[in-house]
Amino acid sequence: MAQSKFRVPTAREGLPVLGIENLNVRFSTPEGEVEAVSNLSFDIHKGECLGIVGESGSGKSQTFMAVMGLLAKNGKASGKANFHDVDLLSMNRDQLNKVRGNRMAMIFQDPMTSLTPHLRISRQLTEVLMIHKGMGEQKARKRALEALDMVRIPDAKSRIDMYPHEFSGGMRQRVMIAMAILCEPELLIADEPTTALDVTVQAQVLEVLADLKTRLGTSIVLITHDLGIVAGLCDRVMVMYAGSFCEQGGVRDIFYDPQHPYTRGLLRSVPRLDQPESERLEAVPGQPPNLQRLPKGCTFQERCTFKFDRCVAERPLLREIAPGRTKSCHLKGFDPSGNAVQG
Repeated sequence: MAQSKFRVPTAREGLPVLGIENLNVRFSTPEGEVEAVSNLSFDIHKGECLGIVGESGSGKSQTFMAVMGLLAKNGKASGKANFHDVDLLSMNRDQLNKVRGNRMAMIFQDPMTSLTPHLRISRQLTEVLMIHKGMGEQKARKRALEALDMVRIPDAKSRIDMYPHEFSGGMRQRVMIAMAILCEPELLIADEPTTALDVTVQAQVLEVLADLKTRLGTSIVLITHDLGIVAGLCDRVMVMYAGSFCEQGGVRDIFYDPQHPYTRGLLRSVPRLDQPESERLEAVPGQPPNLQRLPKGCTFQERCTFKFDRCVAERPLLREIAPGRTKSCHLKGFDPSGNAVQG
C-alpha cells in the first residue's frame, strides 16, 4: 500500500534536478573488492548539459548505473543520489520503476543490445507510454510517431513497425533517443551515444540532443571519452580518473585553461583545426592504475610528468581554484609557457 502512494516531488526553484553526495560504488570479485567510484559529489541543474569525460574504466558509466539502480549483482552503491529531494539509492525496485523511463531516462551506448530484437519498434515505444502514462494503444502510437519525427527518423510512419535489425546503427540510436524522450524526462543520461557512428551521424545525434535541451528544458548528462563532442554540447565538464573527479569547470575553462595534468594530456591527444601539421598528437603515457591497489598518493602520479615528492606521499583533495572550478592536484598551476608551478 505504501508503494502505491509513492511520489517523487516536483521540481522546486533553485534546487538541482539531481544532487549526488559522497557516492561510492564497490564491486566484489574473487580477487578482492574493486573501488570503481569514490566519494563523488556534484549537482545537475534544470536545462544544463553536463559532460563526464575520461578514459575507459574511469568510473563514468558506473556512476550513473548506480544512480539508475542498474549495477551488476556484485556491485554496491552508498551515499546519496537525490532526485528532487528523494534519494534514488534508498528506493526499492517498484519505486525506481516509477521514475526510470518516465522522469529520468538513460540512452545506452549499444542500441542493438538495448532494443529487443524480436519486437517491432512500435511495440517497444508504445509500451513505455502505456506503462508510465496509462495511455491507450492508439494515443501511444501517435505520441511514438511524434517522438520519431522529433529525432528525425525519415518517413517515420512507414518505419515504426519495422524490427531493430532493419535500421542502421545511426537510426537505432535515434530510436533509443526517441524511447528515452517519450515521457519528456527531466533528466536524460546519454552514455557514449555516438560510439561507432560515422561523423555525419554523430553530428545529427548531437543536434537532436541539443534540440531536446532547448525545446524541453531537459537536463542532460553526456558520458563520453570524446572531448570534441563535449565542446559542442556541454555547459560544464567533469573529468574523471580512477573513480574520482580530477577537474571540473565550465566547458571554455576546461578547453582553454586546463589545470590538471590529466586534463592537459587528454586535450593534447585530440586533433585541432588550429594545430600545425608538423605538431604530433601526444598520448597520455602509461596505463590507468589498478583500482584494487590504488597508490597511497595521487592516483595519476605514475603517468604524470610533473610529479614531485608530495604527490607520492599525499592524496590531493578536490579543492576550489576559482569560482565554479575545482581540481585535485598538488600543483599550484601552470605558467604562460606551460611549466608547472608547485604549490
